[in-house]
Amino acid sequence: MLHNRVNTAELRAQSRISSTPRTTLSFYRYVRIADPQGFRDDLYRNLAICNVLGRVYVAREGINAQASVPTARLDALRTYLDTQPELRGLRLNLAIEDDDASFYKLVVKTRDKIVADGLDDATFDPADGGTHLDAARFNKLAEHPDAILVDMRNHYESEVGHFDGALRPSVDTFRESLPIVEELLRGREDAPVLMYCTGGIRCEKASAWFKHRGFAKVFQLDGGIINYARQVEAEGLDNRFVGKNFVFDERLGERIGHAVISRCHQCGTPCDAHTNCANDPCHLLFIQCSACAKTFDACCSHTCADFKALPGDEQSVKAVAKTFNGQRYPNAHYRSSMGELDVS
Repeated sequence: MLHNRVNTAELRAQSRISSTPRTTLSFYRYVRIADPQGFRDDLYRNLAICNVLGRVYVAREGINAQASVPTARLDALRTYLDTQPELRGLRLNLAIEDDDASFYKLVVKTRDKIVADGLDDATFDPADGGTHLDAARFNKLAEHPDAILVDMRNHYESEVGHFDGALRPSVDTFRESLPIVEELLRGREDAPVLMYCTGGIRCEKASAWFKHRGFAKVFQLDGGIINYARQVEAEGLDNRFVGKNFVFDERLGERIGHAVISRCHQCGTPCDAHTNCANDPCHLLFIQCSACAKTFDACCSHTCADFKALPGDEQSVKAVAKTFNGQRYPNAHYRSSMGELDVS
């Protein structure tokens, strides 16, 4: 079997009673994969042997993975990855916070691209990316008076945490951010541009694109925010990331510092806890404090809470259309975090 065949509810229940320590991690590589489907099938078999859970995308341009592995099998996973020519020497970005319930199942898919960017790779060299900076060099260059910090993540990510002074485009997807960031940078082609994202994958492509578009000094934070946080702690560096790091798994965030810089979308109290609306037809991603979770029954609005309270046989497709009149929901700040969002 090369696909999960157990429903999510059962998998969640199994996870709750499991006592197996697990490590959450991510990895990616832009590398030529001649047969994505065959590569995907072999990968699924071997990840399943290691009891890896998570979400993995394979394309002709490479691989992008967010996963959870039993801590005792971490070395076995490294060994397997090193046996694959395309993945040998791959860096595993280990999560900042330990959590045994970041993923409940293994999903490995082939896609046209490992991150949806909307770019025609034939028009530029995706391998000609920006200069990689470790945490110390990133901090130092960020002090340059002409340096421009650019957050290449989506607005719901940067809302809860970001580097001070960074440009933070108000976008829902990586694809949207590229032309908007270019417009924001236009006229400053000779200034040092420092890009960052969650684990580095979006900056690999973005930095190459902006070099192609005429920006002379493009840099990227090596390993993204995740690797930065680990280096800062290990080396005793000044942590210039403020707030929480959004992650694309069940946790929806990792605590990097103590500061809470965002607010509950319903009452305005300081809060940076993302959640999905408990009304399944909505499943909206938004920020909600514990008090509002009780008031709205973990939903984004009273409308959704009322709909969620209906008996199951009344929650039909027609009822959804009638209740919401085919419109977006009242508090529709974000798209669903479990949909086809850009993952890094």
